[in-house]
Amino acid sequence: MMDFNTLELHTDPRGFATLWLSREQKNNAFNAQMIRELILALEAVQADPALRFLVLRGRGKHFSAGADLAWMQQSAELDYHTNLDDARHLAELMYNLAKLKIPTLAVVQGAAYGGALGLISACDMAIGANDAQFCLSEVRIGLAPAVISPFVVQAIGERAARRYALTAERFSGERARELGLLSECYPPAELEQHIGHWIDNLLLNSPQAMRSCKDLLREVSHGAPTLAIRRYCENAIARIRVSPEGQEGLRAFLQKRAPSWQADPSTLEPRL
Repeated sequence: MMDFNTLELHTDPRGFATLWLSREQKNNAFNAQMIRELILALEAVQADPALRFLVLRGRGKHFSAGADLAWMQQSAELDYHTNLDDARHLAELMYNLAKLKIPTLAVVQGAAYGGALGLISACDMAIGANDAQFCLSEVRIGLAPAVISPFVVQAIGERAARRYALTAERFSGERARELGLLSECYPPAELEQHIGHWIDNLLLNSPQAMRSCKDLLREVSHGAPTLAIRRYCENAIARIRVSPEGQEGLRAFLQKRAPSWQADPSTLEPRL
């Protein structure tokens, strides 16, 4: 496990990682150091072939309050080119999270403001507490959600993104689920239980198939079903059918047994 000052990265023997935002005294607000450490943590996750998926969480009461005020004050005193470098680091983080090879699940409680919505939107799935509070708050302080906007628009649609980016209204976990930002939301007291259910469900799936599925969905999500897309999809299913995990999954299904990637949970000690 890597050592960080603003994060915690834990691997579970069942084959997944949990990445914690860990500036609890600052409500997990972003600063330059956290952005750099998140980039490094994602590189470590990407490089570990044993990991099947990633869970992204925030320590304490809030998922993340957005940008750290002290960092924002420093940014206001920097010139254009230095601010551009900061923006490029944030963009690298968002794009690296979005293109991570393994599935990603964000878990949201408390506040998720500003750039935090970028992290949530860049994940494949997100769940949260129904009383969580979301806000694209940038225009209230004379800014715009520039770097995160492609991911937010993709997550909730252009019309809703226009409303919440231009008004800076807060909205609840229930509303986030309606918009598609959250896949599901739960009472706060039940959130941990449901996280366990999501993890257990993901652990049922072929690791290779989930990676291939992410590649497939990324390829087909940006346009009409052209001949090139058709050929890509045909090749994708042919490749996975003849792969070792594809063959094992088909054999297990036909033989009415569990496939090899579904380990006996009684032999493992989970570590979150």
